[in-house]
Amino acid sequence: MVALLEPLEAPVHPIEALRRVAFLLERTRAGTYRVEAFRNAVKTLKGVDAAEVRERAEAGTLQEIPGIGKSTSGVVEEAVRGEVPAYLASLQEKSGGPLVDGGADLYAALRGDCHLHSDWSDGGSPIDEMVLTAIELGHDWIVLTDHSPQLRVANGLTVERLTQQLGIIEALNRTLGQRFRLLKGIEVDILDDGGLDQTDPMLAKLDLVTASVHSKLRMNAGPMTTRMVAAVSNPRVNVLGHCTGRLVEGSRGTRPQSDFDARAVFEACAEHDTAVEINSRPERCDPPDELIELALEIGCLFSVDSDAHAPGQLDMKAYGCERAERLGVPWDRIVTTWDADRVLAWANPGR
Repeated sequence: MVALLEPLEAPVHPIEALRRVAFLLERTRAGTYRVEAFRNAVKTLKGVDAAEVRERAEAGTLQEIPGIGKSTSGVVEEAVRGEVPAYLASLQEKSGGPLVDGGADLYAALRGDCHLHSDWSDGGSPIDEMVLTAIELGHDWIVLTDHSPQLRVANGLTVERLTQQLGIIEALNRTLGQRFRLLKGIEVDILDDGGLDQTDPMLAKLDLVTASVHSKLRMNAGPMTTRMVAAVSNPRVNVLGHCTGRLVEGSRGTRPQSDFDARAVFEACAEHDTAVEINSRPERCDPPDELIELALEIGCLFSVDSDAHAPGQLDMKAYGCERAERLGVPWDRIVTTWDADRVLAWANPGR
């Protein structure tokens, strides 16, 4: 069951204090520079002996360590003294509550997430930090879906790099045992002709594939419809990501939705058991309400996903849950409420 994190109370470990500050900043979409200061401080302190951290905190020399600045040293010093750092306490009070009114019951029913990124592509944190945060939030499983090769601006994964990543996922799962499952996945680009930006043998090794359009978003409606129908009809594809490609707010500005025959695309999704993603990022809010209603009428499955690029953004599924609950999407048609075994059986029926 996914739930809000309980506020940290004293005493709190300095690294945990820094992690929680970063998490709270990420979930409320604070500037990247502010977040990175705390994430980098975590990485730095993991390599410093605990006794040295305490000595430097007491002596006021933490900032002599590269990667520790004024704000981060203040958090560490207060944590070492056995206090809840003032900055953390303030963030917990102001930013620790629900992100949105509504959708709380569905949010609590979620078990996983089919769309998120690590620092292997354009995410900001390593795989293990994404996993640790997902566990803390109460997830039973998540699918790691870093980008595919064509999206070079996002450091998309070649066959060779994705193969390396799969080895890391297997190693992590061995350490996690039965309490949590990290599933192998990808956010694969839908190419101009509806093909997929990864080899079929590579896709066959994955547990789940989310497919999205990232290029030529202003393609004419006819070719775009053909492109999307071909992709969602591919037996390797399980989830259609952010289907309209629109941006409604945020630092990247706004972008209109792509033109395509939504009924044709969603009918193909329903026919081939491909879930329509409800992308929870506030800047995307994709698909718009009227298209969720159309997909619901047609009989599609759905996947409420975070599209997280940082650990704190895993919490953004709250926005998608509010929309799904308000629009009356039945929980059993939302694959992210299913357990991992059911998700794997749905995504790979022949295995």
